[in-house]
Amino acid sequence: MSAHRDALVQAARDAARQAHAPYSGVHVGAAIRSERGAVYAGCNVENMAYPVGNCAETSAIAAGVAAEGRSLRILETAVWSTDREGRPLAASPCGACRQRLLEFAGAEGVTVHFPWQGGELLSARIDELLPYAFTLPSRGAR
Repeated sequence: MSAHRDALVQAARDAARQAHAPYSGVHVGAAIRSERGAVYAGCNVENMAYPVGNCAETSAIAAGVAAEGRSLRILETAVWSTDREGRPLAASPCGACRQRLLEFAGAEGVTVHFPWQGGELLSARIDELLPYAFTLPSRGAR
């Protein structure tokens, strides 16, 4: 693993340990690296009105926007998911979070790292995870 990817995955793992997931039992952490080189992490936060809550990716993006404002552009993202016992789960970002990541993508797009079957870490470009993405005419296709 590259040093950047290693650090991003570790930040996502650390964030997953902070998740508030009393309903699903799935603890998710996400970390994003911005074009400025900063890393922002977030975790999923569930509430009694389940499934209303925040995804980890949404929380990480919100932290990035709070720090960098509307200029936030994401180069790379890592997502880490575990079950109630802390065992890794194969999970990629949900559709809504894929859209969010795309909307904050840097000029080169976003690379997403996530665990998959057999514990293998997969890396994919956001356009591979979200083909034919929705964009507004004023934003243009990425």
